[in-house]
Amino acid sequence: MPLHRVNPDNYQQQLATKVEKIRRQFDLAQLDIFPSQVLHYRMRAEFKLWHEGDESYFVMFPPGQPQSPYRVDDFPIGSQRINQLMHSILEQIHQHPLLRHKLFQLEFLTTLSGEALVTLIYHKKLDQHWSKLAAQLSVSLSAQIIGRSKKQKLLIDKDYVTEQLTVNGRSYQYRQHEGSFTQPNAGINQKMLGWALQHSEDFGGDLLELYCGNGNFTAVLASNFQQVLATEISKTAVKSALHNFTVNHIDNVRIVRMSSEEFSSALAGVRKFRRLEGIDLDGYQFSTVLVDPPRAGLDPLTEQWVSRFDNIIYISCNPETLHNNLQQLGQTHRIERFAVFDQFPYTDHIECGVILKRKTKDIA
Repeated sequence: MPLHRVNPDNYQQQLATKVEKIRRQFDLAQLDIFPSQVLHYRMRAEFKLWHEGDESYFVMFPPGQPQSPYRVDDFPIGSQRINQLMHSILEQIHQHPLLRHKLFQLEFLTTLSGEALVTLIYHKKLDQHWSKLAAQLSVSLSAQIIGRSKKQKLLIDKDYVTEQLTVNGRSYQYRQHEGSFTQPNAGINQKMLGWALQHSEDFGGDLLELYCGNGNFTAVLASNFQQVLATEISKTAVKSALHNFTVNHIDNVRIVRMSSEEFSSALAGVRKFRRLEGIDLDGYQFSTVLVDPPRAGLDPLTEQWVSRFDNIIYISCNPETLHNNLQQLGQTHRIERFAVFDQFPYTDHIECGVILKRKTKDIA
């Protein structure tokens, strides 16, 4: 996103334009609107590092223009912690040529709780001399440091941070690993979680969650259901989710590592999977399914399969594929609530949440 578009004075009008587009696209008379902070809302970022003589600085590239870098001295949409780290790291690498040499990219992951992780990516092999300087850098910045180069990953301490979110007065801890997906706008994430919690509190029964990631929604929504069964394909995300359930004292969740397509096939009796051994699918009384799919939306098999549930919680990062999915799901379900979450201010992107209720009990 070009940073010249970042103007807090224009934020409300930009949001109103996006909301009106959603209202028309989905023919909505009513929807819930959740604005973002206008500055310092983004918890993660990545930059290329540009070298000119004795000076190095951060650059970004306009979409579709890889040959047109523009300099970034401040990052107003990034968290205060990211901005602090950007300036401090430049000072440190200018003092230590070994840290600067062939460094071409930096990735930042920060949290509302104040923790930070910085990944330094190089066009060279890293050695013990680099590790010694990186350890000093970690102490100086009070941040986790990771070094990466081709087929190499060096940890100074650990490769994750711990986020702390507050939802409906309760605090939740989340381990967030380097390289794994996390919600970029933590403030909006809290609002999404609170919205989903509020509007599912009377659903009862059991919850099935597809694409659960590190358990972001799972941990919060578990209190509304007797049992929760969640699926996720990433090994790292599954590991994080299991940790997050433990530290948040959540004991009614089971997680299986498989894709939504595989799980849909298993539940429909099309295929059997060894990964489901020990899980009694017939013992669950699923009232609700939560889906938070990638931008491609729900595949046809999953789309057809989730229509069997009384309640569907659909979190979408792509209104176009959401609209397509709702054409099919609208045959069996009605929209109970529709929300717009402005994860990405000053862009055309918008996050949506939909609560769908089954129209009749006898639809197969």
